[in-house]
Amino acid sequence: MDFSLERILAVIGAGVTLVFVVAMLVLLPKIRRYLPAFLQYRPLLFSLVSRDLKVKYRRSTLGLLWSVLQPLFIMLIVSAVFSNILRVGVENYPAFYITGVLIFGFVSDATNHSLNSIGSASSLLKKVYIPRYIFPLEKCAFAFVNMLFSLIAVALVYLVLRTPLHPTILLFPIPMLYTAIFSFGLSLVLSAAVVFFKDVAHLYAIWITAWMYLTPILYPLEIIPGVMQTILRFNPLLYYVEYIRDVMLYGVVPGLGMNLICLGFALSTLAVGLLVFKRTQDRFILHV
Repeated sequence: MDFSLERILAVIGAGVTLVFVVAMLVLLPKIRRYLPAFLQYRPLLFSLVSRDLKVKYRRSTLGLLWSVLQPLFIMLIVSAVFSNILRVGVENYPAFYITGVLIFGFVSDATNHSLNSIGSASSLLKKVYIPRYIFPLEKCAFAFVNMLFSLIAVALVYLVLRTPLHPTILLFPIPMLYTAIFSFGLSLVLSAAVVFFKDVAHLYAIWITAWMYLTPILYPLEIIPGVMQTILRFNPLLYYVEYIRDVMLYGVVPGLGMNLICLGFALSTLAVGLLVFKRTQDRFILHV
């Protein structure tokens, strides 16, 4: 672990958080004007999430139960390969894997579904005014609901394997919140980019696969050589995965530095996403 690098990232995270808070205070009057509009479209947001859930499991006998069964089946296969054949040497590997993949699966689902969220809503956008950000936000909310159902799979694995439960497990919403903010910011960038450059969707499909292997989900970070490990420390998902494992699996309360790093990545991605989306949304109607 490169402590000096983490200290630098923590300082940057503190700076990003401070700037974000100051910006929110300065823009507070404008935010208050937008709030009633957001509340006005909240029923639409809930309706779209409900629609996506129904469409995903339409004509499926088990329905939402697949949100629990799918991660369990994948966990069994991965555990058989990595803990028995490749022998990565991680104690309680099934719990190690399913806890980490919970976070990565959420980011993957949220961003992949958001890619074409604007284009797939073109018929609505051409008929009535709807804030454009509603569509990537809905995809992130839909992925978040799926993640909550996947928590049942995590609980079952912990129960079957008799994984020790620590009081810190009550902190699990914190890394989920960090990841949700990060995912929404990234989804805003991707959904806007795909409107103008369709190839972004294909490039991202390649990247998300590489991203999975560059995140310590299948393996512990400690087995990676020093230089490569330092490079991986710039991966935001590494910290979100480490955070949720600390609180759920290891009984560790992450320190201020870890929280600042997670918050820094989340808020900076959200800020970039909001800026990109705001500057391009007026031209969406010309390209969808």
